[in-house]
Amino acid sequence: MAYTSVIPVHRLDRSIDYVKDKEKTTKSAGSLEEAIDYALNREKTEQTVFEDSIGCTCDNAYADMVLTKKRFHKTGGVQGYHLVQSFAKGEVTPELAHLIGQELADQLLKGEFEVVITTHLNTSHYHNHLVWNSVSMLDGHKYHSNEKSYYTEVRRISDNLCKKYGLSVIQTNQGKAMHYAQWKAEKEGKPTWRTAIRSDIRESIDRSFSWTQFVSEMEKRGYTWKMNRKYIALKAPEMERYIRLRSLGKGYGEDEIREQILRPKIQRVYQSYSAKYPKKKLTGLQALYYSYLYRMGVLKKRPKRIPYAVRADIRKLDERIRQIEFLQKEDITTREQLSAYRKPLQEQVTELLKERRKLYRSEPESKRLGEITMQLKELRGKIKLTVQIEKHSLEIEERLRAVEEQEKQRVESQKRHREEKERT
Repeated sequence: MAYTSVIPVHRLDRSIDYVKDKEKTTKSAGSLEEAIDYALNREKTEQTVFEDSIGCTCDNAYADMVLTKKRFHKTGGVQGYHLVQSFAKGEVTPELAHLIGQELADQLLKGEFEVVITTHLNTSHYHNHLVWNSVSMLDGHKYHSNEKSYYTEVRRISDNLCKKYGLSVIQTNQGKAMHYAQWKAEKEGKPTWRTAIRSDIRESIDRSFSWTQFVSEMEKRGYTWKMNRKYIALKAPEMERYIRLRSLGKGYGEDEIREQILRPKIQRVYQSYSAKYPKKKLTGLQALYYSYLYRMGVLKKRPKRIPYAVRADIRKLDERIRQIEFLQKEDITTREQLSAYRKPLQEQVTELLKERRKLYRSEPESKRLGEITMQLKELRGKIKLTVQIEKHSLEIEERLRAVEEQEKQRVESQKRHREEKERT
């Protein structure tokens, strides 16, 4: 079994002395030169037999990589990548660990990038270091590493090599990486930070009827949040770092939590309507909203494929439910009915404003002023809701049209592919 991580190397100009300082040296060296020096640290490799390279020499790896960058005029940006492949204690010999590292480099880089491969034996967990140039020595194209490429290439190749040589493989939710210590603890049933966080999340979901309430419930337990980002993160009271919700595994991402909180409410709304109108078929805007919720995958019956453009709207699920509740309560099915519903409300607002102006002049202490303020708030809330439904219903129609077009193109593409395959 091997745990892998890939670290981009951004700078060339830091001192080599940094990596030789035992108090400062870490796996995440700050420059390409540091990463190479760290990988080739003889105190850690113990034997030169556990050092190898492809496309360069171990002694001149850094200089060779710099020459390649200059040759293709690509000296900026990410300078290289530092991959660490760690094995479980006692599961591999030094020779097998190094062989797996070599095969990983061959399969991952395909002989296109200069790379240094070393095996460190200074800890009970033998581990490989692969440091490679970001610029191809063949044609000058740059290596790009992201989350998708990590799981489809690095992690996949490493796991396949472990299986090839009879080693265990870390099995995690949705193929997500997990540190060996965490994996081992969870496998043995020992509590971890993530175990406690998952438990708190489940309890908070059970107590919540909205996303806002869920966030508040977690805060009561001492958690802090980082919200204004693509992937929401949280931190327990004594944790040093934030972790992303999605890293907790299946069922703990933001979308999944929102769905778990609100799905019972969606079912109640639909069942209430069905009980009130057992033979009435949904039409117009009401049918549109339920079609959208179905495409979003939050109804009991789910589509085979959930389009990203629709699924991403789950952050507004609270709002969508409030809108469908309003449409059903007021028995509104068209935008024309929305407009007709809104007109008398606007007239009432106008009359109340006139009344309030008169009272300000004649009876500034009147209790009626407070009543008018409450009435205006309620009326304006309904007016705003009708405007939002008009706007959002148009957006929903456009998204559903786009989804249908994408589905049509996908089916046609599959059909063409089958026909081409039959001809050949």
